[in-house]
This record gives sequence, C-alpha cells and structure tokens, in this order.
Amino acid sequence: MAEQSKDRKGNNEGEQQTTKSRRRGDVLENALLSAAWEELRETGYSRLTMEAVASRAKTNKNAVYRRWPSKAELIVAALKKHTPTPSLEAPDTGNLREDVLTLLKRIIKPMQMIGAETIHGLMVEYHGDELHSKMTLPPRSEDILAIAMKNILLNAERRGEVKLEELPDRVITLPVDLIRFEVLTTHTLLTDEAVVEIVDIIFLPLVQKLNKQG
Repeated sequence: MAEQSKDRKGNNEGEQQTTKSRRRGDVLENALLSAAWEELRETGYSRLTMEAVASRAKTNKNAVYRRWPSKAELIVAALKKHTPTPSLEAPDTGNLREDVLTLLKRIIKPMQMIGAETIHGLMVEYHGDELHSKMTLPPRSEDILAIAMKNILLNAERRGEVKLEELPDRVITLPVDLIRFEVLTTHTLLTDEAVVEIVDIIFLPLVQKLNKQG
C-alpha cells in the first residue's frame, strides 16, 4: 500500500510538472519561430521541414501546422520576427545621389541577410491568387517607398538639385520599382554594385535629362 501511494504521488508530481512546462500561446509561438529561424540558417530553405522545426522546438508538428499551414508562411513569419526592419524614412544627407543610395541599400540589406535561396523558395511556393495578393502594390500615394522617393526629391528640390514638377511619377519611383522588378523576375539578390548602377547609370541621368528639357 505504501509503495502504491508513493507511485501515485510520483505520477501526480510528473503530471503537474508536464502541465507546468507545457507551452502555449505566445511562448510556444516564439519558440517555434526561433526554431524555424535557426533551422533556416543551418540547413537552408530547400532542406527545411516542418518536422525539423517542431523537433528543434521540442513539440509536435501539429503545433506548427495549426499556426502556419505551409513552410512558406512559417518562414515569412520567422523572417518578420528575426530580421531587422529597415527605416524607410527619406534620408537627408544633403545630396540627392547619397539619399537615393542610402534608401536603396536599406531596402536590400534585409534581403541580403535572408539569402537568394530563401527568396527563390518563397517566390516559388507562393503562386496564383496568393502570390498576386502578396505582390500587389498600393497606389503610389500610399506606397511607403514611393513616398520616401518623393520626399528625397522634395529635399533635393529645396537644395536646388532638381525641379520636381518636371519628373513624372514613374521616374520618381523608378529606383525602388527597379529593385522590385529585379527580385520578382530573377529571384536573386541585388548587390551594392547593382544599386549603384541603378542610381548612376539609369536614375540620375534620366532626372538630369528631364530637368534640362524642362
């Protein structure tokens, strides 16, 4: 009888410990996102599995699938949590060229951290209406990158570098639109050198040409 009482007591203590250690809500979600981030960095996007993430987080795969039905959705959530959010306010260095370069480098830095394989994998796994909804841009008046570019050019106009009224909206947003186009069509990373080409070979000569014509 004494031994049975001890066994029951031990089982109860074990059950209490399991209940206390069971993670729920934000605690479990943060553990899963951290596990996904670590798994991504160690194995890469193509080899990452939901089962491996669950194992690393010391839980079962159903806990992962309940929150994120697909690997792509899980990784997007992990990236949002673990990669820095760049400031998209208009830089004001006192020079148009440096302002545009600073903004574009802020945009591509998180992409460089994420890596080409992950970007490619995400682009492949999102498809159809889902991809369209993810990639559809707001109107230029509401697009944070378009607003930043316009503010950069407003600052440049105050310094006497450009005449903003001579520039169509498509020219104003051209640098950020080219970055989006490159990522969408090539699924690869932009280098710092590519950003300099966008600014020095395409954007600034076009702005100067349009200002002279005006």
